[in-house]
Amino acid sequence: MQAVKLRLDGVTVALASQQTGLSAPTVSAAWKSFREGGWSAVPVRPRGRLKGQANVLDTATQQRLWEALYAHPPAEQPGWSSADLAAFLRNEHGVELTQRGIEHWWESEGLKHEPWPLSALAKQRSQRGRWYRQAVAPRFDRLEEANQRWQGGVRRVVHPQRPVYQLYLHGPRGRMWMRCFKRPPVADDYLTAMQALIGKSEESNRPVALVFHGAWLSASPQVTAWLSQQTMFWLVPVPADMGLAS
Repeated sequence: MQAVKLRLDGVTVALASQQTGLSAPTVSAAWKSFREGGWSAVPVRPRGRLKGQANVLDTATQQRLWEALYAHPPAEQPGWSSADLAAFLRNEHGVELTQRGIEHWWESEGLKHEPWPLSALAKQRSQRGRWYRQAVAPRFDRLEEANQRWQGGVRRVVHPQRPVYQLYLHGPRGRMWMRCFKRPPVADDYLTAMQALIGKSEESNRPVALVFHGAWLSASPQVTAWLSQQTMFWLVPVPADMGLAS
């Protein structure tokens, strides 16, 4: 999947092959599968992780990760990334854990979420294809850089031990940020995340667009009033019946 993410960012087949260690034909085949059928069609090789590796994390470390995800993310960040969590464990608790190790833990806890293959919808002759061409493409086509195009949403994660409502965001190269709650997020929670995205746009003096799924934000007077004042931020809601997996 990493090879496909690199191709989505405009990386050539040769460079994607070099960076992932896959052969050029394998990269090309994965890209073709993605273009024709989205992420579910991309063949995924076993990662070589031993069964149960995510459970190597001791109970105390896992508890610290959960406490962080339920708390406010680092300043000026829309949520917690795997890099942020690795830095938090190292600096606050002296625990060394790689970003990949944290992402394996996300997966074991049901927190991993793959970005939607939005560009693959461009040529689809379907309701989703029409929605992409009418609602998303006019915004994304005006944004030159990948770090200006975001997608995200909110969902309830079924967990055996705790209530989890997850606000997730995907930025450049499908990189994921998240924040978790013990109750459904409220308007201030969404606004905090969106304001952080605007902060990123102000650094480059370029607008950002967010395609968002899972919440009817236009029903919130607080959110709509805030959106009406923004000139560097475009929100593109995903219709509830669009069928994008959450």
